[in-house]
Amino acid sequence: MSRIAAVTRSGLVFDVRDDGPIDGVPVVLLHGFPQDSRSWVGVAQQLHARGFRTLAPDLRGASPGARPRSRWAYRASELTADVVALIDQAGLGPVHLVGHDWGAAAAWWVAGARPDLVRTLTAVSVPHPAAFVRSLLTTRQFLLSWYMAAFQVPVVPERMFSAGTRVRRHLIGTGMTAECADRDLAPMREHSRARGGLNWYRALPFVDPRRPGERITVPTLHVWSDRDAMLGRAGAELTARHVAGPYRFEVLHGVSHWIPDEAPDRLAELIAQQAESGV
Repeated sequence: MSRIAAVTRSGLVFDVRDDGPIDGVPVVLLHGFPQDSRSWVGVAQQLHARGFRTLAPDLRGASPGARPRSRWAYRASELTADVVALIDQAGLGPVHLVGHDWGAAAAWWVAGARPDLVRTLTAVSVPHPAAFVRSLLTTRQFLLSWYMAAFQVPVVPERMFSAGTRVRRHLIGTGMTAECADRDLAPMREHSRARGGLNWYRALPFVDPRRPGERITVPTLHVWSDRDAMLGRAGAELTARHVAGPYRFEVLHGVSHWIPDEAPDRLAELIAQQAESGV
């Protein structure tokens, strides 16, 4: 058994933070936007203390060696295959799969497409894709998700992230600390990094219309916070309809969208409970 420093797929190289007891039960942690694997450090430390091994990759667009230019390269099937490659190459599957924000979307897709690789799923903030689409069409979620349309504009969003000031104010306004905003925005000043992250949104038109409807059969935990400025409660409550396996819904009160940074102890406890109940 050895550590995984990187994963390769289709000529791309994904950096991986592989920490904790090397013989511990594996937990894969998938970050969101505009973050990278560093957003999981607090949670990972708590999981290590509980005996878990964590693997937190810098996903497509975040890893310097995995930043293709075309938005077509960021479609859901590619993002899913990246995570599958990590699990396969680590040789540790099935794993406890955890994702926040865009990482949660990827985790939903992996659990739907390859349940054989997933012991349990913990989706943080982002609901099941089909639940999100329904909430987008039927509730005020459409207003909360305005930025998804704004990010479709070429060039301008990259320049905004490079400048940083306005985006920094927005992140802090949604509950992120100034320290975390500075941490996450520093790499985004590089054009390829900003473009790579934004391409997750720009590839949304390429999502297979059949994919959001996939029912999840693995034991699933959905964690949502009631001060989330981007995701309303409707999608979270609709998620249960799309999980056929054991399902649990947890609400973190008084916590913003940035759960891994803001409430790492509580989130790690929930992940550990989910993993231990699903072993």
